[in-house]
Amino acid sequence: MKQFNRHNIIVISLGALLIIAIIFSFRLGRYPIHTKELLGILISKIYPIEQFWTNRMETVLFNIRLPRIVLSCLVGCCLSASGAAYQGVFQNPMAAPEILGASSGAAFGAALAILNYGNSYTTTISAFSFSILTVALVYIISKRAKGNTILGLILSGIMVSSIFSAGTSFIKLVADPNDQLPAITYWLMGSLNGAKINDIKFVIIPMAVGLIPLLLLRWRMNILTMGDDEAKTMGVNSNRVRLIVIICSTLVTASSVSVSGMIGWVGLVIPHLSRKLVGNDYRHLMPTSMLFGSIFLLMVDNVSRNLLATEIPLGILTSFIGAPFFIYLITRKEEA
Repeated sequence: MKQFNRHNIIVISLGALLIIAIIFSFRLGRYPIHTKELLGILISKIYPIEQFWTNRMETVLFNIRLPRIVLSCLVGCCLSASGAAYQGVFQNPMAAPEILGASSGAAFGAALAILNYGNSYTTTISAFSFSILTVALVYIISKRAKGNTILGLILSGIMVSSIFSAGTSFIKLVADPNDQLPAITYWLMGSLNGAKINDIKFVIIPMAVGLIPLLLLRWRMNILTMGDDEAKTMGVNSNRVRLIVIICSTLVTASSVSVSGMIGWVGLVIPHLSRKLVGNDYRHLMPTSMLFGSIFLLMVDNVSRNLLATEIPLGILTSFIGAPFFIYLITRKEEA
C-alpha cells in the first residue's frame, strides 16, 4: 500500500510540475506575456471580461506559443511512451523509437516531399506515411525470417532503416543546395519552429489511438518482459500483445516525427530516468514516462527558442543530454 501511494504521489507531482512548466513556457519568448495577461486571455475564452491586454499578445499566444507548447508536450509524451514500450517488447534496455525504422522512413518521406517542393503540410503527411510504411515493411520481412521473433524484428529494422537512410542521403545529394538541401538538413535536426494548430489536428487522433492502448496494456507489458514461455503459462498471447504494442508505438512515433523532425534520445533516456523513480513495473512506468517526457521536451524547447538569437534545433540539444547518458549506461554495465 505504501509503494502504491508513493507511485501515485510521483505521478501526481509530475502532473503538477507539467502544469507549472506549461504556464512558465507561455511567459517565455521575445515578446513577453505576463501571468496576469495570460490568465486574462485564457479566461476571456470561457467568460467575457474586459480586455486589459493587447491584441498582439493574444495573437502571439494562440498562433505561436500555444501550438508549440502543446506539440512539445505531445511529442515528448509519445516518444517516451514508445521508447518504454519498445524496451519492454524487445526485452532490451537500449531499445528506442527508432529501432524499427520509423524515424528513417519519416526522414525519407520528408526529404522526398521537400525535393518535390512540397509545403509543410505535404511534408508532414509524406513523413507520416513513409514512417508507417517502413515499420510495416520491417514487420513483413521479420515474419519471413527464421529463428527468434524479436531478433528477426530488430535485424529487419536495421536493414530497412539502412535502405531508407541511403535513400535520404541520395535525395540530399541531388537536392538544390541553395533551397532544398538546407530545408532537408534543418528538418533532420528536429524542430518545432513554425508549429501550427493544423499540426495538432493532424496528429492528435493517431497519437490518442496509440497512447490509450499502451496505457491499457501496460500490465501485460510486464508479462512480455518475462519472456514468451512465461507469458503462455499466464494465458497471455505474447505475439498478439507484441503486435498491438508495435502498431501503437509506431503510430505515436510516426505522428511525433512527422511534425517535429528527428529528435533522438528522448525515447531512450526518459524511460530509464523514469525507472529510477518508479521501478520496472509498467503499470507505473508508462504514465511516469509520458509525463516526464512531456516536461523534458517542453523544457528543452524553451531552451531551444530562448537561449540564443538563432533557434537551436531540438535534435542537437537532446543529443547533448542523451549521448553522455548512454555512455553512463554502458560504463555502468561494464562495471557490473
